Amino acid sequence: MDEQVAALMRANLHEVFGQRDPQARDDAAGRTYTDDVVFADEDGAVTGRKALVARASGLLGSVPADFAFTEDGPLYQGTGTAALAWRFGPPTGEPAARGVDIATITGGRISRLQTLLVR
Repeated sequence: MDEQVAALMRANLHEVFGQRDPQARDDAAGRTYTDDVVFADEDGAVTGRKALVARASGLLGSVPADFAFTEDGPLYQGTGTAALAWRFGPPTGEPAARGVDIATITGGRISRLQTLLVR
């Protein structure tokens, strides 16, 4: 397992999408994504680190303060690609959402991130 890729995927989940402190989120995003990262989910695609951070901020601003992301299975890795399943919701009980993030890694950072939700 490539530990750098594992660190990127976990930073994406916990330090960016799960981080409620705006400065800490911005700092983590700078370490995790390329400037021109493309992020796509069911709401459409956005380009650029600032747009991705805005999407994460909007998500966290729309849910209760105790909602958090947790990893939901192993981290999968291939050449330049990784995937990590997750749950999002309150600390106990059923999650509000489940999904998987699929990332393309370029030059040691995530350059494309696709989020798929469990239906």
